[in-house]
Amino acid sequence: MSILELFNLKDDVAVITGAGKGIGKGIAIALAEAGADVVLASRSEDQLKNVAKEIEKIGRHALVVPTNVTNIDSMENLGKKAFDKFGKLSIWVNNAGGLPDGTPRYLTKTSPDQFNAQLELNIKAAWSGCVVAAKYMSENGGSIINISSTSSKNMGPNIKNGPYGASKAAINSLTATFSIELAPHIRVNAVAPGPIPTENFIDSMNMDTPEKEEQLKKMINIPLKRWGKPEDIGAAVVFMASPASGWVTGQCLFVSGGL
Repeated sequence: MSILELFNLKDDVAVITGAGKGIGKGIAIALAEAGADVVLASRSEDQLKNVAKEIEKIGRHALVVPTNVTNIDSMENLGKKAFDKFGKLSIWVNNAGGLPDGTPRYLTKTSPDQFNAQLELNIKAAWSGCVVAAKYMSENGGSIINISSTSSKNMGPNIKNGPYGASKAAINSLTATFSIELAPHIRVNAVAPGPIPTENFIDSMNMDTPEKEEQLKKMINIPLKRWGKPEDIGAAVVFMASPASGWVTGQCLFVSGGL
């Protein structure tokens, strides 16, 4: 098999949560361009339908399944609909997550309800996604990719968001443990993006003017001197989903411009 064939996802079926916009949309399009049919999940059906149209222009099939990732029954419905439609499930990307109300917080200034909401959105959603994916992936194998964050290892000197960082560190731990539990047929890895100016990032970082954007960029000091793009994460996910990473499991790949 040639090196390019190792990245070919033809005949694969991929589920992507949080696929309506931003990084999730970038991942969905990248997987489709690599040859996979995709199942798009998020709370917004209208956003998913728009992404589905783009997928179909690429020449791949897309299934839209509105989903609440914090509800295990909703996640089970997602897995069942994906399997019923395509008869298989080989890739699952737990991308949905972030800040429940778009507000970064210090750990010492987070209420119990706010902390629980952060855990529900980031940890429980990834856990339930892995459990459901494993149920529908056969002994032919599969690949689960959890989207982590550079905040899982280093919050940085100027951006404080402890609850989010803790929840993403837990994603890395879940990834390592699931990789052992589900081996050898299912590989489980994580991809950790650095700062990418998605709609959610811009809102939570109060980056609403070019001046504020430049100030934040200097504050973060990315070694490669640019923001990330959804395509950067999409490319990493294609690698983790494809035979090219066939001897990789339990790892977290940091795609962060050097942070």
